[in-house]
Amino acid sequence: MSAVKIMLWMYVCICVILTAKAQDTMTIRDQNNYSAKQSLSRIEVQSMRVDCKVASRFAHTVMTTKALNTANASQEVFFEVDLPKTAFITNFSIEIEGRIYVSEVKEKEQARQRYESAVSSGQTAGLVKASGRNMEKFSVSVNIAAQSRVTFTLTYEELLQRRLGSYEIMIGVRPKQLVQNFEIVVDIYEPYGIAFVDVNGTFITNELLPLVKKTVTDKKAHVYFSPTLDQQKTCSDCVETLIDGDLFIRYDVNHPQDIGEIQIINGYFVHFFAPDDLPQMPKNVVFVIDRSGSMEGEKMKQTREALMTILSELHEDDYFGLVTFDNKIELWRPFLSKATPENVTEAKEFVKTIQARDMTDINEGILSAVDMLISEKSHSFPDMSMIILLTDGRPSSGQQDLSKIQENVQNAINGSMSLFCLGFGYDVDYSLLDTLAKQNDGLARRVYEASDAALQLQGFYDEVASPLLLEVNLNYPGNAVTDLTQSHFRQFFKGSEIVVAGRLQELETNIFQTEVSANGLGDQFVVEGLVMAEEWDSVFPDQEYIFGDFTERLWAYLTIQQLLDEREKCSAEDKENITAQALDLSLRYNFVTPVTSMVVTKPETKDEDEKLIADKLTEDQREDTTEHDIDYDPPQMVGSAVLGQAVIPQKLYFSSFVDGDPHFIIELPDQKDALCFNIDHKPGTIFNLVRDPTTGIVVNGQIIGDKKVIPGSKMHTYFGSFGIVHEKFGIRLMVSTKEILVSERGKQAKFSWTNNKTLEGLHMDLQVIKDRSLTVTLRNSVKFLIILHKIWEMHPYHQDYLGFYTLDSHLFSSSVHGLLGQFYHGVNFEVSDLFPGKDPDKQDAHMFVKGNKLTVTRGWKRDFRQDVKNGENVPCWFIHNNGTGLLDGVHTDYIVSGLFKTI
Repeated sequence: MSAVKIMLWMYVCICVILTAKAQDTMTIRDQNNYSAKQSLSRIEVQSMRVDCKVASRFAHTVMTTKALNTANASQEVFFEVDLPKTAFITNFSIEIEGRIYVSEVKEKEQARQRYESAVSSGQTAGLVKASGRNMEKFSVSVNIAAQSRVTFTLTYEELLQRRLGSYEIMIGVRPKQLVQNFEIVVDIYEPYGIAFVDVNGTFITNELLPLVKKTVTDKKAHVYFSPTLDQQKTCSDCVETLIDGDLFIRYDVNHPQDIGEIQIINGYFVHFFAPDDLPQMPKNVVFVIDRSGSMEGEKMKQTREALMTILSELHEDDYFGLVTFDNKIELWRPFLSKATPENVTEAKEFVKTIQARDMTDINEGILSAVDMLISEKSHSFPDMSMIILLTDGRPSSGQQDLSKIQENVQNAINGSMSLFCLGFGYDVDYSLLDTLAKQNDGLARRVYEASDAALQLQGFYDEVASPLLLEVNLNYPGNAVTDLTQSHFRQFFKGSEIVVAGRLQELETNIFQTEVSANGLGDQFVVEGLVMAEEWDSVFPDQEYIFGDFTERLWAYLTIQQLLDEREKCSAEDKENITAQALDLSLRYNFVTPVTSMVVTKPETKDEDEKLIADKLTEDQREDTTEHDIDYDPPQMVGSAVLGQAVIPQKLYFSSFVDGDPHFIIELPDQKDALCFNIDHKPGTIFNLVRDPTTGIVVNGQIIGDKKVIPGSKMHTYFGSFGIVHEKFGIRLMVSTKEILVSERGKQAKFSWTNNKTLEGLHMDLQVIKDRSLTVTLRNSVKFLIILHKIWEMHPYHQDYLGFYTLDSHLFSSSVHGLLGQFYHGVNFEVSDLFPGKDPDKQDAHMFVKGNKLTVTRGWKRDFRQDVKNGENVPCWFIHNNGTGLLDGVHTDYIVSGLFKTI
């Protein structure tokens, strides 16, 4: 795929997009023979409709977009949809001139083979997969002929989860242009009655508010939003649209307070249990806080801020503890404390003192919390015990074997408490946290690095702050039901809901016994009753609200979700069988899940069908990790990594290097893109490029300038020497444009660039290629490449300089930092709003990164790894002003006093 096309994918960040790229252009010449290129026409979006039907919390959403190519040439149309991360795509089709192309759901490996076959035969192919905080993106493009129409239809389904007392439907609406017929229609039917419905949106202005029509009766709710063309405009004479944001519909139902709500339809049943009127149980909670070096700055500030609020919200009958860890463990108190005002105040003073320090010993951090809870366990304390872990890294101290950590934690907890794991950002080992949580009756959640991170932490705590029941069992005695989903739950929290689904042994069965038992505050909680199937027409009298046998699909959806969770924590022997069950259900019900892919057929103008694959990512796959077993998508990738919220790196290595004037380049291979910035400072300045306190590796570089400067022009600067230190191995390596000096454990050697040379040391290997490059390999660790740029000796201005490339950046620890090091584990950013820049040959855009909004420019820098003389052009987003906004701090923060300075 061309760089232009890749850029187009990167520029767009909307819910449903239809834009056009003309294949032909028209040349216009003025009287001065000036040439300009102008697109023939844009696509005319005739209609865009979102139709969402919800029956008993199960949502079925169809997004349909129709467009007309009004130009006299074929054009490429891009269709993108943001859908909830918890949803499964069930269908996608493209209709052009009466011919419909329908996608197929296949086993993932079969889909992969189709994809690879398309690539090998020269067809354009790609993987469509990208994800944000709450949404993930489906993207596809297609060429349509002149004066032709195209219709895209995407269908997905999800079970709405109850959190903090309500269900939420989120619909992204970002057409980025005026739409002739724009509609959002949401119909909700709840047999036990609807308690309330709230509708709001990030784009809803005072002008648009009256257009949101909401009708609520006893069991039904209807929401309708359909602005006219004029009502969509930002002003009467404008062509920009007001419709740009997210529509939220929150609602709750009337929850029976005894046995719960049970529905039986066509041989399948679903049981909803959400008694909110029970007294709250006191709890024991220990907060385990990572204070390793990578938490320094905004992350630690937000963590302290969230803890201050959470401590204030503890119930006075709760008992709590605080554990902080880096490579050492520190306890606020070695015992649990009752959440009295005095104790809370003292705990807040401790929280204010928490500072980021060293490495990451997750194993001892958790075990210290377990010891505290177990040692205090007595009749004086409640049985509801939980640990809330917050970390942003990977184990780098103490026990680092992941399977051993999981074993240690599971053995220590032994079913006596729950472990909730919050992973901060994308350097965290989310897979480890997810497994730890699932093995110990908790859940894992990612905390996104953004300005609202403190609110995310508080929001999660609010979900688990009010336990009502412990050891909840939903039983169905006798042989009436089979194929049950999970029916035992360690705890039930206020504002949530337990959902169990299953099949009836006999289709004609219309009555069965149900029992719910649990431990509550004081007495044992037990309710039981008979459930009788009602006629379909009496339960759902309004057929327009219903979509097929939704109870069966709800059962399949819930079963697949739980099988996928189970396979992450089961033994290797059981994993294959569980995966097979999940695959069978996914194929049977046409769900795109982590074990299936959707093969999308694209109609092409040459009567050839182009194949793409739509994948469903797991949360673990959304993070940036350093694992080797990763499928690398070829450059023809059609799906972009642009998200509704942020750009999410996948499991690929990141490379960063500095070369030239000096140009810093951060490659992001999962996105087929790069970021770049320059550093302008006076010659002689030494910058820290890499500093990893865990591995003991430090790299500094000193700037040199031109021999002389042309009056009135800018001085060009380059790196003229590098100092590499490995403290643990006792290594010091100085590389300049003239010579190479190495010291290892007191032994010294000196090399020149004039001969090929190989040196194998105890902990370091060096390979010199004459007048070209030096490869530095640290034993069982990272590898650097330093390139020598030779300039003609008689050149009046320029002189020799060096380039520095990191070849194995994934081997650094999560605490690595420096001008380059801070990017070794990726960076999250969003690019949008492309517009003409100051340079007529380049375009600018807005970038959102590290909480900052920057104006960036699309440009090119050169990578000299393969071609030392000419280099290879690398497209990148250029960050101005010495990388301000992208860097942690400012560039002068990285100035050090010596080439071997380690602090």
